[in-house]
Amino acid sequence: MSTLEKHLHLGRLPPRPAVPGGGGQSSSKMRMGPGRKRDFSPVPWSQYFESMEDVVVENENGKETFRIYKSGSEGPVLLLLHGGGHSALSWAVFNSAIINRIQCRTVALDLRSHGETKVRNPEDLSAETMSKDVGNVVEAMYGDLPPPIMLIGHSMGGAIAVHTAASNLVPSLLGLCMIDVVEGTAMDALNSMQNFLRSRPKTFKSIENAIEWSVKSGQIRNLESARVSMVGQVKQCEDAASPEVPKAIVEGIIEEEEEEEEEEEDYEGRGSLNKRKKEDDTETKKEHLYTWRIELSKTEKYWDGWFRGLSNLFLSCSTPKLLLLAGVDRLDKDLTIGQMQGKFQMQVLPQCGHAVHEDAPDKVAEAVATFLIRHRFTEPIGGFQCVFPGC
Repeated sequence: MSTLEKHLHLGRLPPRPAVPGGGGQSSSKMRMGPGRKRDFSPVPWSQYFESMEDVVVENENGKETFRIYKSGSEGPVLLLLHGGGHSALSWAVFNSAIINRIQCRTVALDLRSHGETKVRNPEDLSAETMSKDVGNVVEAMYGDLPPPIMLIGHSMGGAIAVHTAASNLVPSLLGLCMIDVVEGTAMDALNSMQNFLRSRPKTFKSIENAIEWSVKSGQIRNLESARVSMVGQVKQCEDAASPEVPKAIVEGIIEEEEEEEEEEEDYEGRGSLNKRKKEDDTETKKEHLYTWRIELSKTEKYWDGWFRGLSNLFLSCSTPKLLLLAGVDRLDKDLTIGQMQGKFQMQVLPQCGHAVHEDAPDKVAEAVATFLIRHRFTEPIGGFQCVFPGC
């Protein structure tokens, strides 16, 4: 595995050519004939989830608000935890797929500092704090008698799911699923992660532009998922170029800068050159209206805590476990031994990028549904027939 591929475990896929269709629900939409333009416009969450709400949690820091998206009314709860830099919306297409296969309820959570969740100390992204958040949200939603819950986490969210399970913060835990996160690979990637984060675009001129970049760079290989997911990853820039600032004010600032520049001109040629440069910079700023919701580079001090010891922690959880990987080469020594000993169920979903549940939502939904049916945690619906994998 290349060094860049190891970067996947913080929730980011290094730039590479996108695979049309990605094996997900939108494959037909991605295969467009010559001359047909793909639609990069955003899609609302309401096309995939039944409801959205804010869960208020009271702790030593006061009141904090966690955004969740929900579907279903009966069966076990699948509590979905996204990867670093992503949001609950990364589960949107998977949500539609799983709800149509088995009797279950889904709750997709925006983790602290991500999406629309608002907390008093957003800089604290330690595994301990984030796992406590998950437990607090479960308690706030269901009280002392929560329904059976299966934790499903991707990348960073997978690590947080394991820490939550190992700390017994969900008393009704039914099962545990990690998606494309392995301690060995993740730890190897940390040293060069900052360079990768610096290589990404800092700003986008529109949400459509951000969606287009995510697909063409290969971060999300499924256009359908990217159109709903990227909305949770970017936000409007908070500066003078923001649409909230009246155009007259922006123009006034530009005019003042140009007047000062003209007064400082030593000669006409130099002044014209500076003025053109100023105008070019201003136009660039006016176009760059969106940026990342969270600066992952500032969370570096927590990366080690998310992943170190994760394999043994995962293996120590007594609940039934499922590991979904984009490639078998991601397995480290501890998980290889554990898998040979039958301590967890593993399934490899090839031809996917790191965002497995976005690239191939149908395949992930089928794997999760089969796991739950195999353990008799739920029943199939809509004629779904599971095929038990050999591994």
